[in-house]
This record gives sequence, C-alpha cells and structure tokens, in this order.
Amino acid sequence: MSDLPQKAVLELRAIEKTYGTEKNPVRVLRGIDFRVDEGEFVAVVGSSGSGKSTLLNILGCLDRPTVGSYRLVDEDVSTFDDRRLSHVRKTRIGFVFQSFQLVPHLTVAENVELPLFYARMPRRKRRQQSHAILERVGLGHRSTHLPNELSGGECQRTAIARALVIEPSLMLADEPTGNLDSKTTAEIMRLFAELHAGHRTIVMITHDPGIAAKARRRITLKDGLIESDDHTPLSPTAEAACSQN
Repeated sequence: MSDLPQKAVLELRAIEKTYGTEKNPVRVLRGIDFRVDEGEFVAVVGSSGSGKSTLLNILGCLDRPTVGSYRLVDEDVSTFDDRRLSHVRKTRIGFVFQSFQLVPHLTVAENVELPLFYARMPRRKRRQQSHAILERVGLGHRSTHLPNELSGGECQRTAIARALVIEPSLMLADEPTGNLDSKTTAEIMRLFAELHAGHRTIVMITHDPGIAAKARRRITLKDGLIESDDHTPLSPTAEAACSQN
C-alpha cells in the first residue's frame, strides 16, 4: 500500500442541521465530522430517525447544513447558492435511488444520456458515452428497451449507469437494493464491489446491516451523532493488488 496521503473527496466538519422554529427547534444532526477519501466505499447505517436521510441530502447538495462546513473536492459547497449547488449536482455527484427514478417514456440509453443532455453534450458523443457505460454494467443489449420492459435489477443497473455517465467525483446510493429480491441484491452489490475495485468513491445509505457489511467502511448514526466508524482491513491479497495500482 502506498504511503502517499489520500485525497479527500468529501469532508464534513461540525455539521448540524436544525428544523422547526427558533422556539421549537428540532436538531436532526448534532455535530457530524468525517471525511471520505478517493476510492473509498462507505456505508452509512442507522435506525429510522438517526439522521441518515438528512445527511444524504447534505452530501448530495440537496440541502445545506445549519452549522458547519461541507467540502466536496476541495470546495466548501455549504456556502454555495442554489445555482452553484445545482451545477455541483449535475457534474460531480452521481445519484442512485431505491426507486430507480427512470423516465418511463425514455429508452434505457436515453435515460442514461439525460445528464449529458443537460450538460449540452453533442448528441453523437452522448450516444457513444452512454453505450460504453451500458456495456460496462452489462446492459448493452437492452439499450433500446423502455423501463417497463426491464427487471428490477436491470432498472437499477440503468440507474447506476446514469450515475456513472458523468464520471462523478462521488456516487451516492440511497437504499439501492431496497426494492430488489435477494438474488438481484447480490448482483447489484457485486456491481458496486466492481466499481469500488475500480477506485470509484461510493457512499451508500442503508438500514440493512448485511448490505452495509459489503462496504469497506461503516459509519453508524444514532440520534444525529456518529456512534461508530468501523473499517474492514484489506486482506493480504487485496493489499497487494492495491499496491500494484
């Protein structure tokens, strides 16, 4: 393993999020500090009400913290206005949701192309890029199909391809296997493992300890605080592979 310092993709410092009124505040996050380095695969777990969804919204630049700073690729995005946050979401963050959120009247390829369309990439280049990503997730043969012609696993692979097509700095997955059966869940988690092996930075929100165990690192939230931050050490084989990359 290299002794060179790892590059931080994201860093949260003293993050708090409060809802409600000044007289009746509801503190959902109460001082969150952690960083995620390039190439890490992190699962964030916790029971209902622990603050997972609020943390996801902040990590995805869908909301701002009440207190604290959020640095994403060396920029303090917690200070950005709505326009700049929108640009960050479109160019730096790939989202994968439990419900897939595919556009039903668009083909698989067209769904994957959407982020590139909004980025005003020329049509021919969009097609080439989406085709390459679909081949990578094993859906090249389904590119002309509509979402209602796909299995649940194929829908999630399409959503993952859409997240990957912009080459994001950070992939955020929100309960990505929540609507899948056990066999398909295993297939999707193998795909995430392959992405991690390719040095993709992934933060996954899940309530399932079995799914969380597939990640190299697990952050547990409880009552708006980090209860634990556990790492699974690399096996000797994996460590040797990393040192060669």
